[in-house]
Amino acid sequence: MIDLYTSATPNGWKASIVLEELGVPYTVHPISLSKQEQKRPEYLRINPNGRIPTIVDRDNGDFAVFESGAIMIYLAEKFGRLMPGDVKGRSRVIQWVMFQMGGVGPMQGQANVFFRYAPEKIPYAIERYQTETRRLYTVLDTRLADNEYLAGDYSIADIANWSWVSLYSWAGVSIDGLPNLQRWLKVVGDRPAVQRGIVVPEPIQLGDSVTKMAQSILGAGDKND
Repeated sequence: MIDLYTSATPNGWKASIVLEELGVPYTVHPISLSKQEQKRPEYLRINPNGRIPTIVDRDNGDFAVFESGAIMIYLAEKFGRLMPGDVKGRSRVIQWVMFQMGGVGPMQGQANVFFRYAPEKIPYAIERYQTETRRLYTVLDTRLADNEYLAGDYSIADIANWSWVSLYSWAGVSIDGLPNLQRWLKVVGDRPAVQRGIVVPEPIQLGDSVTKMAQSILGAGDKND
């Protein structure tokens, strides 16, 4: 049994979608970001960084894994799905996971901050992060021109990137002129396991208050993962 500690954020989605795709039993423990539950001592014992998501593998000596990318890799390797077993195939998947963690997540997260939440609108900052996010989208679009998925078969690489890119409009970034990316967004988004995963622990409500949205979309400090 896997215990999942999570909130409704793109990084939280990575873990819940993977678990849904694998079809393994798991128990959800919602973490309230607005109440700062991710900073409580009992949570910091399993995730010293005080962010979400975190899993605890009860079948493996209560082994805790934090950081969304590390969680995805751990689950894929444990259950032998969503990542190839050969060295080259595994590397391709991890490369695109790191592309999301080091690029798409941080840049789109900052675009969200300056476009939606900054008390002072700073055009330079907004343009900088939206432009870089769009550039990263074009990298994905180019890759997807000759590949149905990012690293061969559908994998955690697709889940990691889709979880962020699917919220492109909230960052004020257009996907016009990126037909391969648009195709991939729909294909991945139509998967039943993805649809189940994005409502764990609850659906994101775009009509909520600015404070709640900042916590939900950005993960209350989880945006850089």
